[in-house]
Amino acid sequence: MTGQPQAADAGGLRIPRRIVTGHDDAGVSIVVSDGPVPVTRELPEDGVAFHEVWVTDTTPAVIGAGPEDPTAGAITVPPPTHGTRIRINEFLPGHLDERGLQSPVHRTESIDYGIVLEGEITLVLDDSEVTARAGDIVIQRGTDHAWANRGDRIARVAFVLVGGAFAPELLDVLPADVHAALMTRGPHDGPGGA
Repeated sequence: MTGQPQAADAGGLRIPRRIVTGHDDAGVSIVVSDGPVPVTRELPEDGVAFHEVWVTDTTPAVIGAGPEDPTAGAITVPPPTHGTRIRINEFLPGHLDERGLQSPVHRTESIDYGIVLEGEITLVLDDSEVTARAGDIVIQRGTDHAWANRGDRIARVAFVLVGGAFAPELLDVLPADVHAALMTRGPHDGPGGA
């Protein structure tokens, strides 16, 4: 598939188009792939889909020439410790739990830029919540949080996640077991682990 974004399915989810550039053997700039993101994970019970766009393992990021695809493999919520992750999340309306949440409450040791592309999404923190609408950007800085689409249409959010480390003065006020309680895998895999 080239040149066209994929149509939404009956549930309203839409797999994003991803265009990846590289270089040929002579160093000429080329498009190495153009099509739907190759890795998507849907959580129908939550009304959420994760579309993995790209991942880097290190900073500075290694820039390859060819068609290598770092998104292959298991989907995890946080980025690699010294890397980045970009994904599009889609939140369908009508999938709130008894607490009014659509995601588990979780914390990652990362800086996450959440750019609302469409609809509106509510960020729920320990003592407050805020609703972000299309064009708004949330800077999520390692806090316990959850997400909820409380509207009546799909919310699409682009997340750029950057591996981070808690500052020593922040660690002094966070729970002593903060690292053991971090989400390090998928949304329903619980804290800890690899």
